[in-house]
Amino acid sequence: MDLLLLDDVEAIAVAHALYKRHQQKKKISKRRYWVHPLNLKRPQEGQFNVNFMVLRAHPEEFFKYYRMSVQSFDELISLSEPFISKQLTNMRIPISKEERLTITLRYLATGTHYTALHFEFLAGVSTIAKIVQETCDVLWKVLQPLEMAEPTTNDWLDISKGFYEKTNFPNTVGAVDGKHIRLECPNNSGSLYYNYKNFFSLILMAICDSNYCFRIIDVGSYGKESDCNVFKTSTFGKKLYSGSVNFPPDQCLPGDDNGVPQPFILVADEAFALHKHLLRPFPGRTLNNNRRIFNYRLSRARQYIECSFGILSKKWRVFQTSMLVDPNVAVKITKACCVLHNFVRRRDGGDGEGIFEDTQSNLMESITERRGVGNSQTNAKDIREYFVTYVNDPNHALSWQNKIIGE
Repeated sequence: MDLLLLDDVEAIAVAHALYKRHQQKKKISKRRYWVHPLNLKRPQEGQFNVNFMVLRAHPEEFFKYYRMSVQSFDELISLSEPFISKQLTNMRIPISKEERLTITLRYLATGTHYTALHFEFLAGVSTIAKIVQETCDVLWKVLQPLEMAEPTTNDWLDISKGFYEKTNFPNTVGAVDGKHIRLECPNNSGSLYYNYKNFFSLILMAICDSNYCFRIIDVGSYGKESDCNVFKTSTFGKKLYSGSVNFPPDQCLPGDDNGVPQPFILVADEAFALHKHLLRPFPGRTLNNNRRIFNYRLSRARQYIECSFGILSKKWRVFQTSMLVDPNVAVKITKACCVLHNFVRRRDGGDGEGIFEDTQSNLMESITERRGVGNSQTNAKDIREYFVTYVNDPNHALSWQNKIIGE
């Protein structure tokens, strides 16, 4: 091995020293301030401290800003306080629980970037990101048992009653569908999150009732998956297909006391597989007048899940843009929005956003664009045919249904 000359050794030592000095300068430049001078102004000039008490004095403006009433906000603070309050230390004064919740609600309500919230609330970008993630976790933890507990048998009966009163479709315990939650391209994800609509997403699978509230949700499946497969592999889907859901016993349809008892069912679009407890429309190639009327009657119930998604994304506008977060964080955000959706609707009612009530002038929805799923059970087909006969019976027909299909 050749020996290095003295000049070479000195040159290497000098280069090494310069490199270490450069690295030290980089470390110093990364943290120039313990707290940035801009953020020091937060107690006096931050949006929360300037506007919070003013907004509370004007309930209508408070609702627009927070997407909920003052009373609902206070209740939410009371429920989440043990989990979002931070301890006062000698190092700094913590951000209050009200401000932490405010930052999170503004992110969910606007879908803006963390950087924009940084300039509004005068808190660090990393601090904003951590607050949003932690608070979404807390919201799901405290609200899910209250607002989205698994329905009991009596709950399913109440849901069925609500659907029949509003849509005239019997034995319906929910409307089910999937929604793509738009993401920026996740790192090292390949094509897993790339969907048939040509953007990156994860899937929210949900079942709603006739009050536009979500009763069951499953979040996090890859965007490339089909609705049918996502539903089948979800926790609730596995229970449904194994026959272990606590649905009420089969019962006769309203006004059909001498008929055959029928199971309680979910209504879905053509992308789902027909099942004893899940009815989907007939595809366009097999339609006759009776089946067209059945499709129309089923779509009146099924549209509730479409409207629920519409209300959700209109109130919580984080769904109207691509989320610039990791998919795991997007799952937490989505779950928090779903329970907040139920929380607000049950306390403040519908505010008119995204609700499109069914009317007699409703046109039959086109369902021929989505490919159907085969391998349906024979008894499921028989059940669907029984419903076809029922809705076409003059005793159970709607006065306008024949006009809707153009007879």
